[in-house]
Amino acid sequence: MATGITIYGCGQDEAVLFREMAPRCGVAPTITEAAATEATASLASGNRCISVDHRTPVTEPVLLALSRIGVRYISARSAGFDHIDVDCARSVGITVENVAYSPDSVADFTVMLMLMVLRGVRPLLRRADRHDYRLGEARGRELRDLTVGVVGTGRIGVAVLDRLRGFGCAVLAHDNRPRDSADFVPLDDLLRSSDVVTLHTPLNASTHHLLNRERIGMMKAGAVVVNTGRGPLIDTPALVEALETGALGGAALDVLEGERGIFYADCRAAEMHNEPLLRLQALPNVVITPHTAHYTDHALSDTVRNTLVNCLDFEHGGTP
Repeated sequence: MATGITIYGCGQDEAVLFREMAPRCGVAPTITEAAATEATASLASGNRCISVDHRTPVTEPVLLALSRIGVRYISARSAGFDHIDVDCARSVGITVENVAYSPDSVADFTVMLMLMVLRGVRPLLRRADRHDYRLGEARGRELRDLTVGVVGTGRIGVAVLDRLRGFGCAVLAHDNRPRDSADFVPLDDLLRSSDVVTLHTPLNASTHHLLNRERIGMMKAGAVVVNTGRGPLIDTPALVEALETGALGGAALDVLEGERGIFYADCRAAEMHNEPLLRLQALPNVVITPHTAHYTDHALSDTVRNTLVNCLDFEHGGTP
């Protein structure tokens, strides 16, 4: 008998892969575009395992509803699960895990964002779109002349470190659990010494606003911030102020505080009420992308496959 799993918040591209891979794994998927909510909990009836995307919070009421119908395992289709009330899940007997996917997807994108900001690509492309092919006023900077600070050296952070070595730049790293593969320094030292700071640490209570006003004030004049981790790692108003005053030289943000309801939506006809986003987009030295660093064919295939593997591993060895 096939193992059942309900896949919430499933996009069309994911659905194709789930329908292709699940039968080969002996899994019967129930696929829905709907998010996991109190109202949609019944879609998991008969399945102990569910999978959720990273866009919708899975709060206490949702977890209680899922628990009542027998759900005992949640596989988050993301590297982190800060959108899930893990403590509540644990209290009602639900195990929560993430999935591993290609760290190269985010690492490639991170280096691309660094180069875009350092070379002033955003205004360059905008001028070219208007057939203005003159050189920009500001010259770009080469990575080999700079020091890059990598905050967080999990799978993605290590992949970024591997790529940076090829550019010949000086590299510093910070992590609560240092490895042997980089020059690890305290966070404040990294901020004071780095021309580029890139964030790859999980979001939790201790890393919320890791780059706060005080730490942003420690950074080198003209330094660049790159964030492909989670938006709330940065105190956004403090970042906006530092960029507008010229204290920082630029930012590349694939994630942003308050992105929920904006990223992944067509907002062209909507009135935008996110003031920090509007102020950031008005700056020529800021690149914003809609939480898309992870979105490659390889990473999506990994995510779907490992979601199914997680479910099977739980059913074969999980706690009833």
